[in-house]
Amino acid sequence: MGIPAPGIRSRLIAGALKPGEQCHGRSVIFSVNNTGLATPDHLIVQDAMKKQVLFLAFFLILSLKVPAAFQAGISDSVINDGPYIFLTGDTIRVIRIENNQLREDYLLPGKQAETILPSGQSIGYKELSKVHDMKPRYRHRYNRIDSIAVISDVHGHYDTYLDHLLANGIIDKDLNWNFGKGHLVFLGDAFDRGDQVTEILWHLFKLEGQAAKNGGMVHFILGNHESMVLAGDLRYIHEKYRQVEAISGADYTDLYSGITVLGRWLRSKPAMITINNILFVHAGVSPQLLRKGLKIKQVNQIFAERIIGKEISFHTEDEDVKLLSGNEGPLWYRGFFTDTTLTEENVNAILDFYGKELIVVGHTPQKNITTLFDKKVIGVDTGIGYGQPGYMLIYKEGSLFRGHISGARGGLSDQPGTVIR
Repeated sequence: MGIPAPGIRSRLIAGALKPGEQCHGRSVIFSVNNTGLATPDHLIVQDAMKKQVLFLAFFLILSLKVPAAFQAGISDSVINDGPYIFLTGDTIRVIRIENNQLREDYLLPGKQAETILPSGQSIGYKELSKVHDMKPRYRHRYNRIDSIAVISDVHGHYDTYLDHLLANGIIDKDLNWNFGKGHLVFLGDAFDRGDQVTEILWHLFKLEGQAAKNGGMVHFILGNHESMVLAGDLRYIHEKYRQVEAISGADYTDLYSGITVLGRWLRSKPAMITINNILFVHAGVSPQLLRKGLKIKQVNQIFAERIIGKEISFHTEDEDVKLLSGNEGPLWYRGFFTDTTLTEENVNAILDFYGKELIVVGHTPQKNITTLFDKKVIGVDTGIGYGQPGYMLIYKEGSLFRGHISGARGGLSDQPGTVIR
């Protein structure tokens, strides 16, 4: 009897493999038989197999050193997660985990079928199926916007994220859009560290549609942790999602593959946009990126076509990809906060190139919203992802405010913040 092959578990659960179809794993070629199980056709013993054996031995040794209480805490925890929604032709496949059990449902065209999101809101076939045709949007200029709210780097801390949106009038008590024609900017990094990533993503997905119906907008700007997870770099995911992998039989990255609703939605998102006189980017714009002379549309195209969802080799010969996906790229750069050689003249050159007056960034956590370079750079990662209450940045009719989780508003600090390590 065949056994599910680790390298193709996610394709099995997504319904992407049919009986008789072959799938090439790392060291084994698998076929799917009529029972839906994977059976090896050819076993190719390579050095990679030896490395896998050594890795497993190391893992077993390491597990013996983990305190028994910690192991018990993991095994005894109750996991609820999802939905993860797969697009398979006209059929929409929904899986979720309830009390450690995997549930599976289908939404079909012509039916009034809906599924329930973690927020308690429902979402139907028509709204989900629109993602079939979703492509990256290269529009990046938005002007004459009176109200803007910015939140960044929440890293799976759903409750704090909701508290901020509710206190600052972005959503109502039922978690629906309440910001009229305003624009909400989510400045990247929903993934990793916290254990309610799915909840944040689905709420933003739903909110985006509600905002559009009211003349507003939700902008999801890609962060480095979106890029990491979509490319299979799972170093920082919460332990809960390792258990989700085990229960679902799917690799975490493949729960956000290009055949899933959230995966396709995330792949349509930009790395940089401008609203009024403000440039929004997750981490920053380095002098190296400025010298490259890439316009915002070019940056977003490169991310969509050559970076997001792809494993990037350190030895890539694509110089644009190497720059944009590296430490000097817009998803990783920390120089505004850490480079002591960076001058206001450097920042002015960046602003002149993009034709803007202000840059708003996240990525480098501070204890407060921070202004730098004569208030031309504003850092809005205020440690929510590290369990801090944090702040939102609020723009109203040309003025900037600090939005507290209580709903109180204050001015911006003129002093550099303290980096949270």
